[in-house]
Amino acid sequence: MASLMGTYYHNIDAKGRLNFPTKLREGLGVTFYVTKGLDQPCLTVYSEEEWERLSAKVASIPEAKGGQIKRWLFSGAGVLTPDKQGRVLIPQDLRTFAWLEKDVVVIGADNKAEIWDKSRWEALNASFDVQQMLGVLDELGF
Repeated sequence: MASLMGTYYHNIDAKGRLNFPTKLREGLGVTFYVTKGLDQPCLTVYSEEEWERLSAKVASIPEAKGGQIKRWLFSGAGVLTPDKQGRVLIPQDLRTFAWLEKDVVVIGADNKAEIWDKSRWEALNASFDVQQMLGVLDELGF
């Protein structure tokens, strides 16, 4: 799968539908999976192939150690299938979790996409620590 990339500004309508960016749909496939973000209050979207890979990894964690992550990841997960206009219905519980009301940002993040409330995305961008990111890149040999 090619890396998912780009930043797309969209709106969620009153019924909870989002016109999912064409470029990201092309990378994700006909049906894709959405769940709560693991490290941020956003939604994470995976292709079927990535979802199956992630599910298998999580399923292999012993219950005593991985029960909480399994509940977190799978309890809020849903399948998204775009309609003819490219819209997907974001379940209400996931919209509530990620504070999604109207203005949203959909980003490509390599092997996944993320859906953010626009103001939260802008706040996160404003708080990026460039020196910290450069330090990580330096550790990786860039």
